[in-house]
Amino acid sequence: MTAARYAFIKANWHSEIVDQALEGFRQIVPAADIDVFDVPGAFEMPLLAQDLARTGRYAAIAAAALVVDGGIYRHDFVAQAVVDGLMRAGLETGVPVLSVSLTPHHFQETDHHIGIFKAHFVEKGREAGRAALAITRTRAAIAA
Repeated sequence: MTAARYAFIKANWHSEIVDQALEGFRQIVPAADIDVFDVPGAFEMPLLAQDLARTGRYAAIAAAALVVDGGIYRHDFVAQAVVDGLMRAGLETGVPVLSVSLTPHHFQETDHHIGIFKAHFVEKGREAGRAALAITRTRAAIAA
């Protein structure tokens, strides 16, 4: 049996924080089983997740982003659109799409906040890794 492959999409906005989710994911899922894809921001993740899911290559797809209030538009609308889009991509393709997309109520680009969110993203990446492996095992059991 071939090892399952996983896709990990990460938004480049606040990449110093978001990249930590991939590090956490790699602590759970072997790096050799992960294909990594970068997108400019969170809004681009659902379409890429759908495209990747349609290839049939991936047992699950994780998508990570930090959506913050930039003062230009309502970040909560963007976050909701992203999470809805990721869920829809999974439902329409039958491939689990896991969200590691966070929208903090208060984020300031200080060393303190950046440190907190870096650590949090590592843990969220681990959680996504555990979820990816668990859903892969469950779906394999159902198919057997």
